Amino acid sequence: MSGERIVWIDCEMTGLDTVADALVEVACLVTDSELTVLGDGVDVVIRPPDEALEQMGDFVRTMHTDSGLLPLLESGITLEEAQRQVLEYVRAHVPEARKAPLGGNTVSTDRAFIARDMPELDAHLHYRIVDVSSIKELAKRWYPRAYYMAPAKTGGHRALGDIRDSIAELRYYREALFRELPGLDSTTLKEIAARHTEGAAPA
Repeated sequence: MSGERIVWIDCEMTGLDTVADALVEVACLVTDSELTVLGDGVDVVIRPPDEALEQMGDFVRTMHTDSGLLPLLESGITLEEAQRQVLEYVRAHVPEARKAPLGGNTVSTDRAFIARDMPELDAHLHYRIVDVSSIKELAKRWYPRAYYMAPAKTGGHRALGDIRDSIAELRYYREALFRELPGLDSTTLKEIAARHTEGAAPA
């Protein structure tokens, strides 16, 4: 059961530098194999160190001001409490560690901050990721019409809204690009696999 689920996480930071920048918001939703959200999810605002706020660039500062996040940071919780709350939700739906992959958009960036600041959460996740941006890039090359017709983003650079956008986007690509069940028959799949195995073999 845990292996069929996806742990969706989105982070907001003071920037993208894992040395100098800080986490300021983390949201998490767990979905089943049909991309149905389980439970209410969790969204936590974290108070960053003063130095991280001081060195925040104008672009990011404007983004967090416009989204309404910046004024909330002063009353944010600690990283430790944030990790506890996120893990509590994740474990309620994915009790076994290293079974469910992390999902999101360009999610390797989020994972880098999670690994740095929330190692217990990182350790609970499978090493694989489900990155919707990879499907988006392939759609752009192979199915440009589907790429350009993808649903508009509405998350507004807040973590929970951005996660919901990512889940909606994967639901869209699943319906627009992936074959309906039961898919191709076993004989056809075997022929395709053999063709591409031959193509990958060294000359």
